[in-house]
Amino acid sequence: MIRLNNLEDADRRIVDRLGPFSVLEYVKDSSVSVSNAVNEYFMAEMGVRRRQLIIDLNGSNSAILQAGAMQCMFGNVNATTGIKGVGDLFGKVVKSKVTNESAIKPEYVGTGTIILEPTYKYIVLQDVAKWGPAGMVVEDGMFFASEGSVEQKVVARSSFSSAVAGGEGLFNLCLKGHGVAALESNVPAGELIEIELDNDVVKIDGSFAVCWSASLAFTVERSSKSLLGSAVNKEGLVNVYRGTGKILCCLTAPTSSLYAATHN
Repeated sequence: MIRLNNLEDADRRIVDRLGPFSVLEYVKDSSVSVSNAVNEYFMAEMGVRRRQLIIDLNGSNSAILQAGAMQCMFGNVNATTGIKGVGDLFGKVVKSKVTNESAIKPEYVGTGTIILEPTYKYIVLQDVAKWGPAGMVVEDGMFFASEGSVEQKVVARSSFSSAVAGGEGLFNLCLKGHGVAALESNVPAGELIEIELDNDVVKIDGSFAVCWSASLAFTVERSSKSLLGSAVNKEGLVNVYRGTGKILCCLTAPTSSLYAATHN
């Protein structure tokens, strides 16, 4: 039997839990040197802190991680490739090319605890079942981990113009079924606005939608019905979501200087 006695203390705390997933946040990072102590202090004061995802396995569940995300495992936990054959491998490689995700996401099974590599990004936990039978579409590169019961598939944009004009990829990763998914976000969950649509339309200027219901149709359109109107209001093209479902949208985004500082 293995017991983690001091996982939480004055410098570390669990800030979120959902299912077998927990988010550990370093309130104060004491592993600093003279050269970076000042930067680390002000980063912590502004909430720019290291975070780690902790996953508990009980023998009946499993976890799928982004490749290279695992830091350590405790107990009788083993990793598998999750590949069911040559065809499945080919499908995963194709999926990785169009969604900016790793081709092979290892699946961990057994009884014990997994701790993932620390990240300065925010870890957002989502109950996939609450997004309905169609599932949730995730912005490229945000997938961090999920329970093995969560199905992953690739969905295409509603039109080719959505990918080209909107500056997005032609495909996205869709998560569906039952279980918890962990996403890496540049903004905290508290800054994400949940927008519910009932046979309606939402227009967003820029890629501020973190994830959205797979039941929504996504297109890119002019902000005004006329070319002159789009030129006058200086908005140009906007991302448009139609139908019934919901969107998690961030109205703010970190500046490039902050992002660079937290990833060096």
